[in-house]
Amino acid sequence: MSDAATDSAAEEVALDEFAPVAAKDRIETLDFIRGLAVMGILAANIVAFGQPMNAYMWPEAFLTPPTDWDGWLWITQFVLIDSKMRGLFTLLFGAGLYLFMERTWARGGTRWLQMWRLFILGIFGAIHFFLIWFGDILLYYALIGFLVVPCLKWSAKSQLWTGLIGYFFGVLFYAAFMSLPYLVADTPMGDEGGPMSEMRPEMIESQQQQLDDGNIETALIQSGDYSGIVAHRVTEHSIDPIANTFLFGFETLPLMLLGVALYRFGFFSGGFDQRKMKLWGWIGLVSGALGHLAIGLFVRDGGFTFYATLAAFVGWSPAPRLAMLLGLAALLVAYSPGWTGWLADRVRAAGRAAFTNYLGTSIVMLFIMHGWALGMFGKLNRPELYLLTFAMWMLMLAWSKPWLERYRYGPLEWLWRCLTYRKVFPLKR
Repeated sequence: MSDAATDSAAEEVALDEFAPVAAKDRIETLDFIRGLAVMGILAANIVAFGQPMNAYMWPEAFLTPPTDWDGWLWITQFVLIDSKMRGLFTLLFGAGLYLFMERTWARGGTRWLQMWRLFILGIFGAIHFFLIWFGDILLYYALIGFLVVPCLKWSAKSQLWTGLIGYFFGVLFYAAFMSLPYLVADTPMGDEGGPMSEMRPEMIESQQQQLDDGNIETALIQSGDYSGIVAHRVTEHSIDPIANTFLFGFETLPLMLLGVALYRFGFFSGGFDQRKMKLWGWIGLVSGALGHLAIGLFVRDGGFTFYATLAAFVGWSPAPRLAMLLGLAALLVAYSPGWTGWLADRVRAAGRAAFTNYLGTSIVMLFIMHGWALGMFGKLNRPELYLLTFAMWMLMLAWSKPWLERYRYGPLEWLWRCLTYRKVFPLKR
């Protein structure tokens, strides 16, 4: 790599998979978006860090009263946070795939370097899933990334339309796939004599199996049996990353392709009319939020049943989510260059170290939640978990900027780069 020793901040950031940038004058904009995204992902994941995984969607799975003020905290998180930050991150990931190849092609490299890089990311993801936290996304990002790489030489228009058509196919798939269990378990269709009555016992059994598995994981975490947790994930959940890749692939793959296309069209680099971006951004954000609000109120009025919350998260929200996601991305690109000051600078630094912040949060949560450490798992209600989220945000903002003033990359960003190119790069400035 001929420019390995460069001190250009643009070059350093651009070579990070979590740092898709289109031009030097947009580096800070994309850093800011990534910083907000990684902080938002923590806000989405915090319930699953501190309570059983089932509580991420279903409030009844809380081990302590959730203190949710008639479900409004659940609705607020569902509308504003859940899956939006992950979706935003997915767009940026797709853009980063193309940016990395753009620079690799310019140096005479091939897509095999990108495949190797994704393989390294998959190893990080597997370590995260089996040894640190059950909710990893890195492994299935890597697996889906393998499918995106062969598409990188398509025209931008083909990538855009394939992404849009694929996403709307996913909307139909998720709606059909996740509505059926809800109709069977929660509506008269599953009553005795109903057209799907024979399926209701299966739905009830499946729900109980998920809850029983969550109880096993909970007992292992609370007891401090770390080896037991790892053994349980290896023996009972080794197929989960593949299943998640298939389940979420109908959303993640199209979003990555959209990220590639938007990058190539200049979306992230000021190539679109800024007034129109703000107009359509607000339309997408507000209309998508209203769609989520309608779904959330429907679920609350039905009593937050297991299958209704599952359907809301996976089956019914993808359609309004795309409008909200693209609107949010447009607004952040349009407005963030004007956001300056110490807080904005620290958010941008957190974005430059997004990989380290993502995995580092999971490691910190091990020490806070598990029985062999502070043992707080299952003891914090929803407002208390949000206070913990705020504290973790402060930690991200506190360490990222001072570190990057002394070092070229975040710790894991540096390690990933060294493994990708199979050589040791300078870390200290």
